[in-house]
Amino acid sequence: MCSLEKRGSLFVLTLTGDDQHRLNPTLLDAISAALHRVRSEASGASTALITTAYGKFFSNGYDLAWGKSGGPAAATKDRLILMSSKFRSVIRELISLPMPTIAAVTGHASAGGFIFALCHDYILMRKDKGFLYMSELDISLPVPAWFITVLEAKIGSPAARRDVMLRAAKLTAEAAVDRGIIQSAHDSAEETVVAALTLGEKLVSKKWDGQVYGQIRMVMLADLLSTVSSDETGEDPVHVNVVVSRL
Repeated sequence: MCSLEKRGSLFVLTLTGDDQHRLNPTLLDAISAALHRVRSEASGASTALITTAYGKFFSNGYDLAWGKSGGPAAATKDRLILMSSKFRSVIRELISLPMPTIAAVTGHASAGGFIFALCHDYILMRKDKGFLYMSELDISLPVPAWFITVLEAKIGSPAARRDVMLRAAKLTAEAAVDRGIIQSAHDSAEETVVAALTLGEKLVSKKWDGQVYGQIRMVMLADLLSTVSSDETGEDPVHVNVVVSRL
């Protein structure tokens, strides 16, 4: 599901396999375990985390097929709540890491996969393939409030947020650079990862105190950390029924 390796001063978390890297409990648990390992092995040294993926997708969001495969509506609700809870836990872990974080987006990042990428400090993306896409409008699913808080924290332009959420725009890397959503666009998956490693090494060379870095990030994203504590689309019965009815 994912692998974690140390390359010099950098940690590289890779979503493995050639699937869509859907955010189901198995993958989310694996990512959470990797983030715990990163935290424990950082040991106060200056370091950074790079997250990337194999295949066509960085991540295609929640595993809705797994969510509705439990049978009765009640089981589907339980699965949706479980996925939301585990994903929000991963986001809290990521935001609280005592180091810079970089997403090297080498394929499509859709819905929750786009949110996962946005919760890194930097996003680099290949420009020959792939797009960033919030698909909820196109598939008639409500968006949790904490997703919007992520977008408000990470995308400065109201027009860009409108395009992402109210036009369901499929943004290429170059379009995302133009809107200030990502830092840079690169010619291939390999070049994207190399650029992420180069950026990571540059950040590590600053020799910042990781605990201070993480604390500043958490203060900057305090509203997000507060909002991510709940998800009305998975916990409010009215919202849950709407989601279940549309799967």
